[in-house]
Amino acid sequence: MSIEFSEAHIETSKDADIAINYPKAEGNKDVSERINTTIENYIVSQINFSEDSLTNITIKNAVERFNTEYTTFKSDFPDSPQKWEAFIDGEVTYRSPEVICMAINSYLDTGGAHGNTNVRFFNFNPQTGELYSKSELINNVSDISKIIERKLQEKAKSKSDEPIEDFFFGKDFQLPETIGYSDEGLIILYNPYEIASYSQGIIEFIIPYSEISSYLNIY
Repeated sequence: MSIEFSEAHIETSKDADIAINYPKAEGNKDVSERINTTIENYIVSQINFSEDSLTNITIKNAVERFNTEYTTFKSDFPDSPQKWEAFIDGEVTYRSPEVICMAINSYLDTGGAHGNTNVRFFNFNPQTGELYSKSELINNVSDISKIIERKLQEKAKSKSDEPIEDFFFGKDFQLPETIGYSDEGLIILYNPYEIASYSQGIIEFIIPYSEISSYLNIY
């Protein structure tokens, strides 16, 4: 049985402003449960401030906790104009018989100079619901890294005059934490603080499969 997706939606502005949308897997029970558990646990981790274990905490529980933390903050600092926000949006960016790629975009603002944005890709095996590792996706990390570094240098020059070393805080080139798939090609995305300063924002570009297919085990 193939996996299909519906949209799950949670929204409230009673206390904090919260809106969560994400694809929910349906179909094969075991596969869909693995996919949903992975995504839902990640969403919980994004809005959870407690040091308690996240085991068995649902997104609804996490939303309630987020609101409780906000009302406590307002009680402690009644004159603060700060309104907490949590906006999370997910989408399936690519599907093939070998991989289902999902992107989760999170934005949280609980005070400070600015809110924080983070995008993460999840690459699932459609047959098992398990996440692929980078080594399972890529057969030659060294060579594909050279291509990505070259593309990044081209992209970086259009945004900043900083040398490539400054983008990694003095360290050598690094692959992004996660890599995504789209119909156009491989998505390379660096979040704020993963590369350069927050002011640079997200750095994102796509490398067509025609240029890197020989380095990919799966696409």
